[in-house]
Amino acid sequence: MEFHKSVLYQEVLEALNIIPGEVYLDATLGGGGHTSGILEFGGLVLALDVDRDAIEYSSKRFGARQKNGVWVTPTGNLKIYQRNFRDLGLVAENAKVKAFSGIVFDLGVSSFMLETPSRGFSFAKEGLLDMRMDSNLEVKASDLVNALNEGELYELFTKLGQEPYARRLARDIVSHRIKKKIETTTELAEIISKSLGKKFPVGSGVNRATRVFMALRIAVNDELNNLKEALPKASRLLREGGRLVVISFHLTDKPVTPSDEELRNNPRSRSAKMRVAEKINIV
Repeated sequence: MEFHKSVLYQEVLEALNIIPGEVYLDATLGGGGHTSGILEFGGLVLALDVDRDAIEYSSKRFGARQKNGVWVTPTGNLKIYQRNFRDLGLVAENAKVKAFSGIVFDLGVSSFMLETPSRGFSFAKEGLLDMRMDSNLEVKASDLVNALNEGELYELFTKLGQEPYARRLARDIVSHRIKKKIETTTELAEIISKSLGKKFPVGSGVNRATRVFMALRIAVNDELNNLKEALPKASRLLREGGRLVVISFHLTDKPVTPSDEELRNNPRSRSAKMRVAEKINIV
């Protein structure tokens, strides 16, 4: 099992301005890249992830042992929780942490998930259309594709995927599933490809299925609501002068973007955007 390279690794560490002995929260542990950097600079880390594979990988990487539902390193400098980041307040309370000196969110899907066909995230890898980051969730991507009506699919693709051809795709998906239930990633990707053909350009370097798959993933994992719930809690739990770092993959404006070197070494970082906020005391 091999996880992805952490996106904007150096930039995140610089933004956090790590102070040895201070406590930091990695809200999206994954393969532990950002956590590793924080630990190397002497920080203490609470780390969260809903993905059991990520927990298994990172606990082995850092030599953390499970005790009472928490994975802890021998020195106690890292505690890992299998929790959604919307629960960061409960995790802080459990760990008796009153404030963090820095918090990082690396949003989106890991390379490991994309490269593992059975997880059902990638249109390039044939597997059941799943997309659950937390395997305990009940609703899969295939459930949405086969159950939502045309109007609901249109709204989902438009709002969560910013898909310009959402209406056409929703119509053709509904038309296809009348004949056969849509069950696999490649089956859905083929429907999208046939629906758009060559008459409907999607932009250089963008696969035709990208926006639909992103929309389904966000919906299945309720990503936006989780983030809306987590960010205010993160703000409250930052100490004065603490830094909040958020890496996303589909926002606009003027965030920090990957360097040319990182794009060469880690092509999937091309759409990554980083935003940093510092908590100040307003008198």
